Amino acid sequence: MKIGELSRQTGVSQRLLRYYEQQGLLSSHRAPSGYRHYSPEAVTVVRQIRRLLAAGLTTEVIRDILPCARGEVPVLDPCPDLLATLRSQLSGIDDRISCLQQTRGALVDFLTAAERESATR
Repeated sequence: MKIGELSRQTGVSQRLLRYYEQQGLLSSHRAPSGYRHYSPEAVTVVRQIRRLLAAGLTTEVIRDILPCARGEVPVLDPCPDLLATLRSQLSGIDDRISCLQQTRGALVDFLTAAERESATR
């Protein structure tokens, strides 16, 4: 199928599909006319990519774990380094959440102090 058909079937823009290909997440072959042609399985691959992106994974991480994916949901088979990669990603998210909680606490303190100061004037 051509890139336009893949775009229609997945709801992903042609520009983004080309980006996925540049990142090594999606493959195509070139017809003599120069057009990209994708296998029918490309629809599943694009849906896997979208789900993994929605989970907060980068394209670099997805490139590493995509061979472990099966089905559109996807289910990840325990490939080498998969668990370590996912644990590392989760740890990074936990660190960012902790940082945001500290930042939020500091803002609450500033707001509370400003409100107290405003009330005494």
